[in-house]
Amino acid sequence: MDVTVAPWEIESMWQDLFDFYRKLVMALLISGIVEFIISLVGLAENVMVIWLLAFRMKRNAFSVYILNLAGADVVCLCTHMVSSIMYLIRYSELQSSNLVLVFWIAFLIPYLASMSILTAISTERCLSVLKPIWYRCHRPKHMPSVVCGLLWVLSLLLTVLKLISCDFLSEQCEINLSRQIDFSIVMWLIFSFVLMFGSSLVLLTRLLCGSQKIKLTRLYVTIGVTVLVFLLFGVSWGIYYFLLEGLLTVPYMIRFKVHVVLNVLTAVNSCANPIIYFFVGSYRHQQRQQRRSLKVILQRALQDVPEEDGHQGSPPQETLEMAGNTHVA
Repeated sequence: MDVTVAPWEIESMWQDLFDFYRKLVMALLISGIVEFIISLVGLAENVMVIWLLAFRMKRNAFSVYILNLAGADVVCLCTHMVSSIMYLIRYSELQSSNLVLVFWIAFLIPYLASMSILTAISTERCLSVLKPIWYRCHRPKHMPSVVCGLLWVLSLLLTVLKLISCDFLSEQCEINLSRQIDFSIVMWLIFSFVLMFGSSLVLLTRLLCGSQKIKLTRLYVTIGVTVLVFLLFGVSWGIYYFLLEGLLTVPYMIRFKVHVVLNVLTAVNSCANPIIYFFVGSYRHQQRQQRRSLKVILQRALQDVPEEDGHQGSPPQETLEMAGNTHVA
């Protein structure tokens, strides 16, 4: 058999390799710029939400969840911003598996936390509709804070176990232990997704087809749109990395393109939540005194009282705060 390779074939191979590297650098550059812009805007938005909820507003059951969700988005966007900066300055160790694993682990904590908190928001809102008497009279006062704390601990625990299963210092991975940890994360993601989707579906059914008609409030719209955005932009990252990547043999170029797209989508998801709050809160709202209106707009987005006047009815600020605190009483 003739095992010799023609010179033109070697030249063609090197040309293909050069073209691939050029596309790789260009894709990293473009995605880095997009991620940096989205992360910068999202960080400003989420920091504003945290500041308003933590220092300018009286917290209720659902504002505690929104506060923790904004914190998870801040951590997520910070990882996007740092990684995009490293792409832009073409850091020398960018392709190191250690660095990639560090960013992956740093992103996994807020991703699991944000999905779990969204699931808790949907579930608690569903319970408040299905069991209103229990929710108002027997629900523990500090349940949102306790639930958010437990979800953060669970996300950190799963991430630490994943980190232990892959010793990034020696670049060795215990395959059996890593698969068990991945299986646990997959089970938690599936459980969270089913519970989030199921509670949202039940809530939507009660709003549209229930025997006892429930009036639509801004809080229903805020929760529904936030969950919908996460299902469209955020859940694909978990599906790919924990379900499809382990089952399918995907060529490196396709896997790389999917990786770039998913990074941008998760950044968009974290950036979109504050936009949802302020859009829902400012809908059919007369613009008055922009600096003070940010607080009122966020209060209106978490408002659980149906508006009497569909065109411009807007309860005063004191009424919104009292209505928001009915869940805590």
